[in-house]
Amino acid sequence: MIKSKLIILCICWLAALFLSSCEHKLSRVEADYTTDDTLVEVGEHVEILYSDSAVVRIRITAPMLRNYTERTDPRQEFPDGIKVEFLNPSQQVVNTLTSKFAVRQQEKSLVIARDSVVMNSAKQERIETEELTWDERSAKIRTDKFVKVSRPGEVIYGFGLEANQDFSYWKILVPKGKIKADQLKEAAQ
Repeated sequence: MIKSKLIILCICWLAALFLSSCEHKLSRVEADYTTDDTLVEVGEHVEILYSDSAVVRIRITAPMLRNYTERTDPRQEFPDGIKVEFLNPSQQVVNTLTSKFAVRQQEKSLVIARDSVVMNSAKQERIETEELTWDERSAKIRTDKFVKVSRPGEVIYGFGLEANQDFSYWKILVPKGKIKADQLKEAAQ
């Protein structure tokens, strides 16, 4: 009987010791982190895949991702650059978009790429600009900034661009540049 009381007393003493040490550690953790610290998740060497009917359509890679989980402004930031590969159903890269910085606004389904934005198409077309917005829902890209489009044998530049994300259709809103004379004949017909 005394032995069982002694065992119960030891168990209670160990439980109290354990609980007090947990409380101390918890208060130290709370002091080390603020609410603002827990609103961002950081990932390194990330790869994000978008699929449609179990077929990967878009692959995003980046050295760093900061996922802000704020209720008022949830977003994903790519402070060290981003690479977006648009894939066809055969998993071949159709277009590639790169930039030194990007932000994805989840609620609006927009990706805003900034600083040295380059988009290359499988048809050897290349877009260069300082800012480009990709609307995930409509599968369109656009910019109001200066843009340069290079194709084999020609360079067109101007301000503003609207295009499909696969670059099957595109137009510069205020174009300038040089084009081949035979293309003028084709456009006139």
